[in-house]
Amino acid sequence: MNLSVNFCGVEFPNPTVLASGYLGVTGASMANCVANGCGGVTSKSLFMEERPGHPNPTVLTYPGGIINAVGLCGEGIKNAKHEFETYVKKCPDNPLIGGVAGKNIKELIEVAEIMDTYPVDIIELNFSCPNVDDEMGRPISCDPNMTSEATKAVRKVTKKPISVKLTPNVPNIGIIAKYAEEAGADAITAINTVGPGMLIDIHMRRPILANKVGGIGGQGIKPIAIRCVYDIYKHVSIPIIATGGIINGRDAIEMLMAGGTLLGIGSAIAYHDMKAFSLIINKIREFMEEEGFTDIADLVGLAHEEVVDPRKL
Repeated sequence: MNLSVNFCGVEFPNPTVLASGYLGVTGASMANCVANGCGGVTSKSLFMEERPGHPNPTVLTYPGGIINAVGLCGEGIKNAKHEFETYVKKCPDNPLIGGVAGKNIKELIEVAEIMDTYPVDIIELNFSCPNVDDEMGRPISCDPNMTSEATKAVRKVTKKPISVKLTPNVPNIGIIAKYAEEAGADAITAINTVGPGMLIDIHMRRPILANKVGGIGGQGIKPIAIRCVYDIYKHVSIPIIATGGIINGRDAIEMLMAGGTLLGIGSAIAYHDMKAFSLIINKIREFMEEEGFTDIADLVGLAHEEVVDPRKL
């Protein structure tokens, strides 16, 4: 049975990938995910300079989901090289995706240019964080023309595969993915968190998060994520890192059938701890054995195949 994935020319031993924002801060924490079964990892999105992020509280679980406003904290691209080197030394056979962010397109280019010199296999452009104020006033991927402009600009400074991370907070995510593809993207990451949303402490009489609002992730957003991946798959010919609400193996299989080639795993760690990766992979393997599949590639996009009405045979 083949669970390995060739993604943009990069070999992953299995389709699970640590999603950006979860444990992707240090080389050691990313390597620990590999030790627990994931096929590759994505670093937290980095800006040019160090960012403290938002003050606590920043993350809260609630029935059905997780709300967070971490604020893309990080040490800055210039200080992060040693973390990438640490990871690659520990896990040479598990690809590393480097997350890139910027408060404007100029900064995106500068960060991507530095990331290009680091030992990363793929560069992920975060065009979609819902709780960070930037000079553009909204995530880049809310606008197809901005998505195209930013992708083209970064494409000029790196020959490494680029995956553009899209927001679900649009009515036409498939069209925006197409703009990214035409501008030079090699892949799409979908989705980022939904929202922003808010929860209120009724005794304190104010929003619980210090930032007041935050992105919504976890189990509750799975139907939105699946629909987005399904729409993107119909519009583009490049592969998709499907992420959002994958909590167990069944969720992962649904995402593969919707059109995902790799599976971004994040909030599942909050539900299952580090066992999340092996639980998901074992369920995929079990399903493939039961249904007679021998290659995981055969699951990708399966939900798009037209079902023949037996009455018409």
